[in-house]
Amino acid sequence: MSEKADQFYNELKTAVESDQLVLPTLPEVALKIRDAVESENTSAQQIAETLTQDASLSARLIQVSNSPLYRSRTPIEDLQMAVTRLGIRMVRDLVISLAMKQIYQATSDVLDEHFRKSWNTAVEVAAICRMLATTVPGINPEQALLAGLIHNIGSLPILVMAEDDDDLFNDSEALGNVIDELTSPVGELILKTWNFGDSMTNVVKHAHNFSYDHEGGADMVDLVQIALLQGGHEPQEIDWSSVPAFAKLGMDTDVNVVEIEENQEIIESTKQSLMV
Repeated sequence: MSEKADQFYNELKTAVESDQLVLPTLPEVALKIRDAVESENTSAQQIAETLTQDASLSARLIQVSNSPLYRSRTPIEDLQMAVTRLGIRMVRDLVISLAMKQIYQATSDVLDEHFRKSWNTAVEVAAICRMLATTVPGINPEQALLAGLIHNIGSLPILVMAEDDDDLFNDSEALGNVIDELTSPVGELILKTWNFGDSMTNVVKHAHNFSYDHEGGADMVDLVQIALLQGGHEPQEIDWSSVPAFAKLGMDTDVNVVEIEENQEIIESTKQSLMV
């Protein structure tokens, strides 16, 4: 890192350690839905009533429920029907995923450009993760979608803080280096603040650690890493054959599943559902 980037790195670390870094927050309704689902006595009607507190999220949930990803013979016309049809847990994951877009609201045009780039990457990775999850037993596609959306969440407060440093903010290489260095630890901090579990926290911790390995079958980190590589979001010099995630998913590194036409349709449908 350059001297300027190194200085910013130390300032950001100090801000994190002293709780002075402003972290993004999930919309209140998304948190209420998550907490309600953990209660064994929650009904579809109660979830629907909570959702009505956020008109934007409610409308988007119904839109997505009627999208090609979930469409059934009978159109979903209200929230309770959506919750009943999709299931409480799926609605929880979808609501949090849909709420993520609200976090990427910038306060300036320049910051908005950076935020939009981060969001587009998150959406593309999430769409590939969801597609991959449909082929892996034991992995929930909606949770895989959320894993893709949160993998780079740590970049947001970094960008916000960097905006006050003109030299760094206008030096794309230096800024990129800082983001690469700090996205993971800042992302961990955000997910701990949101009270997310180990599965999602591991995603932000290890997403770009391509030597990451673990016991057992494929996990969310493996999905995100393959989505990053096959989606073209990582440097070309990474040797795919040395990345354990491919073996965990039983995938041939000579085949790019993203380029398969059938998979492309699934990926595009998912991306469209997140962009509503």
